[in-house]
Amino acid sequence: MEKRTYLTDVALISVTNTEFNAVMHFHDWVSKTVEGDDQVYQFAQFDRGDRSYTLIHARQPEMGMTSAAATATKMIYEFRPRYLIMVGIAAGVAQEGVTEQMYGDVVVPDIVWNYSAGKFVSPRQADISFGDLGFVPRSTHLAVPSEVMPYIHKAVESPENECHIHVGPMACGSSVVANRSVLEKQIRSQLSSTAGLDMESYGVVYAAVHASMPRPIPIIIKSVCDYADSQKTDDYQKFAAYTSCQFAKLLYEKYLPFG
Repeated sequence: MEKRTYLTDVALISVTNTEFNAVMHFHDWVSKTVEGDDQVYQFAQFDRGDRSYTLIHARQPEMGMTSAAATATKMIYEFRPRYLIMVGIAAGVAQEGVTEQMYGDVVVPDIVWNYSAGKFVSPRQADISFGDLGFVPRSTHLAVPSEVMPYIHKAVESPENECHIHVGPMACGSSVVANRSVLEKQIRSQLSSTAGLDMESYGVVYAAVHASMPRPIPIIIKSVCDYADSQKTDDYQKFAAYTSCQFAKLLYEKYLPFG
């Protein structure tokens, strides 16, 4: 059997139109389709020293973990990237007692976890309750491969880095959260060190760590655009998408090893 090898250096995934536009800002992309696939992909390259490296980008067709896992799996199978990076926007947690989060701050998780997995029961049967509804969590966790974390920290500490970075767990769920009670009861109660909240990261990391060899290293880079509360707006989405892509570009152009 022929040994499979990496064919692409970096694959990027975005979700919303705002995130897509931010990705398109950073490189000169050429859009193409692949036979038998109605997905439109963007292709580009970047240089490091005297060598060029390949980039591919796709925007997943809808929000959520299912679409993220499907898009990631398709890109892994078709292009075999060495790194699979999701960029975009997320909710911050603005937790007391930790470094203050501001709009545009970047969250790079070392762990992603699905906080929405569980069972709805009577409030008498659960520690987490919302009125007459109780919730018993059955959350699942995935670690971002540890071998990539030193390079992320080097990029964080780089004098070229203009972003404020939070490295910590990213909570992932199936719904948009604009309610502080959900954040406090369902997320912080399970993992108090959570640094951010989104709807796709778990699906991307799951697809990568369960892929056939050679598996890509998944990296999630998302920036704070709101705080998952009743004040949630779209005002900072463009800025957050930009800073996410800016840090991702620094990471893969200057710090990630390509063998």
